[in-house]
Amino acid sequence: MNILHTSDLHLGKRLFDRERLSEQEEVLSEIAEICEKENVSLVLIAGDVFDTFLPPSEAEELFFRAVKKLAGDRRAVVIVSGNHDDGVRLAAGAPLAEEEGIYLFGNRPRVFPTGGSRPVHAAEAGEYYVVIEDERGDKVYINALPYPNEARFKEGKSEETFSEKMERWIARGDEGYRGDMPHILLSHLFVAGGKVSESERDIDLGGARAVPVRLLPQEGYVALGHLHRPQQIGNARYSGSVLQYSFDEANTEKSVLLFSTEGKGFSAVRTIPLHAGRKLVRLECDSVASALGLLPKYENCYIELTIHLSGPLTAGETKSLRDASEGLVSIIPQVHSEEKIAVERRALLKREELFSLYYRSVYGEEPNEELTRAFLSLLREEEEA
Repeated sequence: MNILHTSDLHLGKRLFDRERLSEQEEVLSEIAEICEKENVSLVLIAGDVFDTFLPPSEAEELFFRAVKKLAGDRRAVVIVSGNHDDGVRLAAGAPLAEEEGIYLFGNRPRVFPTGGSRPVHAAEAGEYYVVIEDERGDKVYINALPYPNEARFKEGKSEETFSEKMERWIARGDEGYRGDMPHILLSHLFVAGGKVSESERDIDLGGARAVPVRLLPQEGYVALGHLHRPQQIGNARYSGSVLQYSFDEANTEKSVLLFSTEGKGFSAVRTIPLHAGRKLVRLECDSVASALGLLPKYENCYIELTIHLSGPLTAGETKSLRDASEGLVSIIPQVHSEEKIAVERRALLKREELFSLYYRSVYGEEPNEELTRAFLSLLREEEEA
């Protein structure tokens, strides 16, 4: 049985003011084409289907179209919810989805019906697992653990540590496993030691909810989502997000993972690159003129431009930069002023003098009267609020 692992679709996610639904549709179509070309029987999606708990209707519509295409006429698709998903909302359509070979695991336990007319289907099922069987009779056991939300953290014994809870939840998903078939843990977790990207929100700080590698199965395959950079930690593999979602991923090649069942185990994992979607590029220039010459060279990209200046960008310069590339989404001016200002008693200065002092320290010149009036007006509004 050929199996494809992907995650972190983040349907509906934007880059600044840029809509990316068309890119997301393109990359999901590319994954469906890979499934056809590689004769995939089972698709695993390890969470973060959507970017928010209440995704726009266009994102939900895209998901329904795309996941049905992924399932096709003969594949099964197993999905767990991520920290960006409303697990209950995501799994609400499970009774209809399972008829199309799509098995949705949210935060409420559900036992899927078994059998059916599809070539690849659920042969056995429990509240936290499903056994998928193909037309040749090959089976794979999937321990499906959605992202543990706050409600689930409060379940059970209050004195349990996070590690103890995780150990118990993973064990519960193995209740139906008898060791007679390949085993997969499908989940959306932050494993200790993982490399985080800027586009990942709600990664727990301080390691309080980082899952120790020792808690994960040492045999079989651990298919994870949550981290946007493809990586392997112990026996766990992150497929990474399907698109570059932050500029620190500019040099990260996006991909899906492909492997096959072999007896009670799996074959070596192959990485299949993804080519759909715009690439993200970080550029750095030392003048507006050099930036204007460089920007047109990066067509069909989203660009973050850091520009080193001796004074602030004018409105005209900003417009020229925007006109040079429709993909320019972020301008980061780095103004380097050589002027050094010494003030002994700032408490004696008036507001406009303090503002002028700050502005000169950053930009090396006096603010104009219009900008100063606007600043003072904002201060007054704040005080009167």
